[in-house]
Amino acid sequence: MIRATLLGVLMSGSAMALDIGPAPEFPAPDMARVELGWLLFYDPILSGNRNVSCATCHHPRHGTSDGVSLAIGEGGIGLGPDRRIDPDNPPEQRIPRNAPALWNLGASEFTTFFHDGRLETDPSQPNGIRTPLGMQMTEGFQSALAAQAMFPVLSADEMAGHYSENDVSKAVRLGLITPEGGAWDIIAARVEAIPEYKQRFSDALPDKDITFAEIANVIADFIAFEWRADNSPFDQAMWGEKPLEAEAQEGMDLFYGKAGCGTCHSGWFQTDHDFHAIALPQIGPGKAARFENHSRDDGRLRVTGDAADAFAFRTPSLRNVTLTAPYGHNGAFALLEDMVRHHLDPVQSLTEFSLAKAVLPAFPGAVDTSQLENKEQTQKIAEANDLEPLALSDAEISAILAFLKSLEDPAERLGVPKQVPSGLPVDQ
Repeated sequence: MIRATLLGVLMSGSAMALDIGPAPEFPAPDMARVELGWLLFYDPILSGNRNVSCATCHHPRHGTSDGVSLAIGEGGIGLGPDRRIDPDNPPEQRIPRNAPALWNLGASEFTTFFHDGRLETDPSQPNGIRTPLGMQMTEGFQSALAAQAMFPVLSADEMAGHYSENDVSKAVRLGLITPEGGAWDIIAARVEAIPEYKQRFSDALPDKDITFAEIANVIADFIAFEWRADNSPFDQAMWGEKPLEAEAQEGMDLFYGKAGCGTCHSGWFQTDHDFHAIALPQIGPGKAARFENHSRDDGRLRVTGDAADAFAFRTPSLRNVTLTAPYGHNGAFALLEDMVRHHLDPVQSLTEFSLAKAVLPAFPGAVDTSQLENKEQTQKIAEANDLEPLALSDAEISAILAFLKSLEDPAERLGVPKQVPSGLPVDQ
């Protein structure tokens, strides 16, 4: 294993040197599989109503996210902040959590997915993947990165559609996912019926049937290849190729020193892959089941059942963080500076939060502030907070933002295809 000392720190004359651990490991790409996954990622054929693709909420134009706090998935028209409700097929609610970015997810260290970590690599499980959906739902997936594709296509709000709108949503509604004729079979049959996809699968996976798991596997191959972002100014300084600019260097010293950011945002990709409660405001419909009739999001607690995990969410990697606004598990902060300042005194920030800090597409009738107005719930979130208040000057905050800018590498290799084999429109 190669370990890196931040040579940029030494080159600047600072006394601080930081060992950030093993360099990341990425899989070698198989380009036939990557290009197949590329087309499928951008193809709405995988959604119930054939109108939403993976790229709708994870688009390179918006840093592999979607530029809004809480997306409109199924039932929306347009892309990013311009997305609006389809008057002929309105959605029931916003998607409850912010669309996470996809940078560097092919690196071997990324084994936990979603804001609450409900999907993760687990060698103790029969298929090596743990999910609340059970063992049967993980068969055939080559990795947790591939398996995460199962969630959006089964979500009524994201890609499946609602109730009796289409054959996929009907199967999901009846709980028919993995059996013959279930939701995954329906999606796979759609893909197989398209001659170009059938030929590409034959070329890339000659001994494999076209199944939903294999569709997800090649999409994972594409994500791992397309958004490998490890050539930022930070990386160049880390390898001793070029020192950081002075303000970014000052920000890095603060980040890993006085400000304590590196306690949780550690390692090569600035994440400990763990879960922390930092008193983030709760907006939108929340993650509670609809029959529970509230907008709360308990975070990691929903996965573990452990009260100590209440309101804790996964530490995000900060690579390309300047490109992936808004911030937080529900995108409560549109500005990176606001998110940084929240960390300095989370409880005060929570109590003073205004919905104006978020980016929410118009959604008549949406319930966006019920938890903000719930004083008892706000107090519980505040009590769960892990962070102590910290005083930093405006100049120090500016330096930290300059350091975060040095993590930017907007890597993109294949780009957005002009068309996909289904002939359906591609989000450009």
